[in-house]
Amino acid sequence: MAMINEAAALSVAACLFNGFSDGSRLAIVRHLALGEHRVVDLTEHLGLAQSTVSKHLACLRDCGLVESRPVGRASLFSLTHPEATIDLLSAAERLLDLTGDAVALCPNYGQAAQA
Repeated sequence: MAMINEAAALSVAACLFNGFSDGSRLAIVRHLALGEHRVVDLTEHLGLAQSTVSKHLACLRDCGLVESRPVGRASLFSLTHPEATIDLLSAAERLLDLTGDAVALCPNYGQAAQA
């Protein structure tokens, strides 16, 4: 029974990392780590279309990573758990520093595989 629970937990963890697996979503999360933003702010900062930002915010909200609150006709988006998210991003940066180019050169998930 422990293996089933472990498998389920790993599956959920994989889903979490899928939420961060898109470069645009990751850029949005990094901006939200600085504080609340409207969609229009994010489109200006990131140079992405409004529909793209909205789609990624919906994904992040569905994953429980961001939340929004209405302000007039707009919505302000923020990280649901900013401290934990910043800790995760910091850990990822430390791991990337330690692995150097290995992740980018990975034949399955590296930059060449995505091209």
